[in-house]
Amino acid sequence: MVSRSWTHWATSRDLASLMVPAHDAGTGLRGRSLGETQRGGSFVLDPFDAYATGLLSNPNVIVAGSIGAGKSTVVKMMLDRALERGRRAVILDPKGEYAQLARSYGVNVVALGRDGWCSPFPSNDRESRDLLRALVASAQGTALKSDQHYVIDEVWQQLDTPRPLRVLRALFELLHSHLESSTTSPERNLALTLYRFIHGDLAGLFDGEDEPMVFVGQLIVLDLSAQWSSNSFPVAALSAIAAAQQVVAVEDELGYLVLDEAWSVLTDPHALRWLQGSWKLARAKGISHVLVLHRWSDVAAVGDAGSVHRERAQGLLRECETAWLFRQPPDEAREMAVALGLHRREERYLSALPKGAALVRYGPHRSVVRVCPDQRDRAFIDTDHAMRIASADE
Repeated sequence: MVSRSWTHWATSRDLASLMVPAHDAGTGLRGRSLGETQRGGSFVLDPFDAYATGLLSNPNVIVAGSIGAGKSTVVKMMLDRALERGRRAVILDPKGEYAQLARSYGVNVVALGRDGWCSPFPSNDRESRDLLRALVASAQGTALKSDQHYVIDEVWQQLDTPRPLRVLRALFELLHSHLESSTTSPERNLALTLYRFIHGDLAGLFDGEDEPMVFVGQLIVLDLSAQWSSNSFPVAALSAIAAAQQVVAVEDELGYLVLDEAWSVLTDPHALRWLQGSWKLARAKGISHVLVLHRWSDVAAVGDAGSVHRERAQGLLRECETAWLFRQPPDEAREMAVALGLHRREERYLSALPKGAALVRYGPHRSVVRVCPDQRDRAFIDTDHAMRIASADE
């Protein structure tokens, strides 16, 4: 039987059925521990180190579980250990959960639109046009037609060389005369969509009068809370991901790109398609994408059953070779099992995991890990701090 500290949630036979070895010595990697394995050994897991030693074939990560199960804690711990080693991290934070981590590193959280704007377009011309197509399709809510693809290619060729800093504004100025026409055309439709980025609901995020923000330093936290509750969030998140990738993908450096509430991007088929292409470049660019997911029923609602959209979303999730799977209620565990292709026994035990414990899948390996924050970690993992302060003031 397992030790009493784990409340007998599983037997040795159960663990064997999950492909968790009874001795479970962990990964064998060196570094600050993230927790303890079922038998009390230290558990260290860095996706880049695991990739370098052959444990993984890509560095992308999923962290999933119900509220309060331990997701945010392990993400912050993982980032802190990476930052200690000189790696970089950009966090797209839609709910303000990473402010304490930022403060512990003396970093100010940046709110797009409030503190300035950033250019999401990479230096590569083809990648920039692919991003523009994804932004336009996401903003208009429908896939691009052949004539729209043609107009984008044509107007892109008209941009000055070198390319202007305000790409979206330059494109809009090339097309704005079509707004005066009463006849619907692909040029007019594109101009209307670009208008949203320059003067509409997305103004100030990825275009502005001043110079764009330049992100420097090891840790950058982008506050997207102002867009979180709006229909424009997938577009804002997609642009922020593209901008963040340019920060993380610095030559000869490894970095993390954390997207909390990742389902909100997965539900947008145009953003998802672009992200899927970017995903495959993770190894070449030295980026570990970390997707934090809360309600798997939201992920299950992505597209219709059997649709290309749903298959693409599930394929993206399954391509993450590292997964920290925390406790889920039975109905959510079923949805997680479908999305990730979990074994029925894995699905069953997701509902029985104690708080703060996770089934960790890394490549073909499994460990059951109890997350154990150290004294340093406690300075920035306390997500209930604000609620306790408010209660004390009453």
